[in-house]
Amino acid sequence: MRPWVCVQLAAAASSSDLANSLIQAMLTFQLQCCGHHTLDHFCEVPVLIKLACGDTTANDLSLTMGAIPFALVAPLLVLISYAFIVRAVLKLSSAKGRHKALSTCSSHLVVVIMYFGSAIYMYVQHSANNTQAKFISFFYSVVTPLLKPFIYTLRNKKVKRAWSRILLS
Repeated sequence: MRPWVCVQLAAAASSSDLANSLIQAMLTFQLQCCGHHTLDHFCEVPVLIKLACGDTTANDLSLTMGAIPFALVAPLLVLISYAFIVRAVLKLSSAKGRHKALSTCSSHLVVVIMYFGSAIYMYVQHSANNTQAKFISFFYSVVTPLLKPFIYTLRNKKVKRAWSRILLS
């Protein structure tokens, strides 16, 4: 990938995330809250919207429209890029090279599936019980980032040997 394309993709991702966050924050701060103000949850926008006593139609619409690019377009772009990667890897003449490339991609794909799968599930369903919603929110906001270094280091031969020594002793 050309460096300029990488910069453009990073800028597009960062600016769209920032725009979405600003829109959600502005709409959420305008809500009037009534009743209890205790969140029995992570500070997620859908949970904050449930605390409001007024009309939340604009918030719900904004959340739904914002979920489309983040829940559909981003994973679709990842899948398309992986299709190109797999096509390029299959063209490699060396079996060892194909294995190494696919093992690198597989660890990234595991992290992507863990994050997008749980985040999409959290934002697409609205009727989950509170305990389930808390767990899913905790999973994609805490567990997935904590597991990233572990998942990525499993490719390292020294780490594999250390784990096998630990598990076999």
